[in-house]
Amino acid sequence: MKITYLLKKSLIILTFLYPMLAQAEILALVNYQSKPDQTLKREGLAIIDLDFNSENFGKIVKDIPLPTDLVAHHIFYNKDVTKAYVASLGSNPLQVIDMTKQPYELKTISVPECQVAEDLVFSGDKKRWYVTCMGSSNVIMGDAQTDKQIKVIAAAKTATSKKFISHPHGIGINDEINRIVIANTVHPTDFSDADETVTIITARSGKILSTHKMSEKASPSGSAPVEAVFLPKSNPVRLYINTMFGNTLWTGVWNSMSQNFSFSQVFDFNSLKQGVPLEIYFNHKLDKMYITTASPGYLNIFNIKNPAKPVLEKSIATAEGSHHVVFSPDERYAFVQNNLLNLPNMSDGSITVVDLQKSTVKMTIDTFKNQGLTPNSIVMMPKWYHDNAH
Repeated sequence: MKITYLLKKSLIILTFLYPMLAQAEILALVNYQSKPDQTLKREGLAIIDLDFNSENFGKIVKDIPLPTDLVAHHIFYNKDVTKAYVASLGSNPLQVIDMTKQPYELKTISVPECQVAEDLVFSGDKKRWYVTCMGSSNVIMGDAQTDKQIKVIAAAKTATSKKFISHPHGIGINDEINRIVIANTVHPTDFSDADETVTIITARSGKILSTHKMSEKASPSGSAPVEAVFLPKSNPVRLYINTMFGNTLWTGVWNSMSQNFSFSQVFDFNSLKQGVPLEIYFNHKLDKMYITTASPGYLNIFNIKNPAKPVLEKSIATAEGSHHVVFSPDERYAFVQNNLLNLPNMSDGSITVVDLQKSTVKMTIDTFKNQGLTPNSIVMMPKWYHDNAH
């Protein structure tokens, strides 16, 4: 009788809660700007609903206008997911939002030596952050608690230099081996001076150790490494690197004896007639890797059960400019943001919903596109955010 009573009580509670559960939201944060052909310029942060069961699915539920000269580019959470850092290509290259307080407000972080901020990473001890500055060819180390600049890391590229930083974009950190890997890309204004290397520095001191070529072609190849991402929990330590103009995927493996990496090319997107590979993601089992290509726009799914030899399982056509991706909490769906810097043929402006179980496109969200806007990046809101550092 007691069990029957408890079951009845549970059913009553579930019946009461069902309307609220049905209206639940899974929210993502998108930074957007107006397309170049729009007379009225707009820029802002939008919170959108990605819950298929919500009446607000695909809609903007909160809009935070930003200055139109900011050109907010990427959003990164700290280790606690209590602060969101906004890297910008225009004015105020680095800002931060306290995600524990509403209304959300952007606070400028003083990094006077940084021009065109790109990617951020955070140390595992939560003490430091590092931001790549593509326009000023340096990396800024900052205090992750006070958000004060600690150090400027730079080394000029010359005809004879063996270690340098040149227009850095991607950055990966591995605390276990005290190393940071930086992808040297292109000049941000006109895409000139394309580099072909990654640079290794020590994480805690910021000392520049070495620079390594990411191309099998003769120098200067202009392969433009763009992202450098460590595979979590890998043994030996491993990272992957995309070359934006070389259209290749590289891997670096840590040698504990020599205290250095060995690099090799593991995939060529040219074989797929795809160009401009960009972001790299992993699932939580760490047996799948997802890579976007912006031209003409694909989400590529790799099997990495053998991480030394990624095997392409599926290339799913999305839309021009495929860039950042977020995943539903159950990892059933991927939401692909399609826009790269409002560049011609890479600025569709939509968000493609991919069913990862069926390996097909489920639908397209045109909320921004229909307003003459293009999303620049997308991350899940803190409640639904999954840290790729695992």
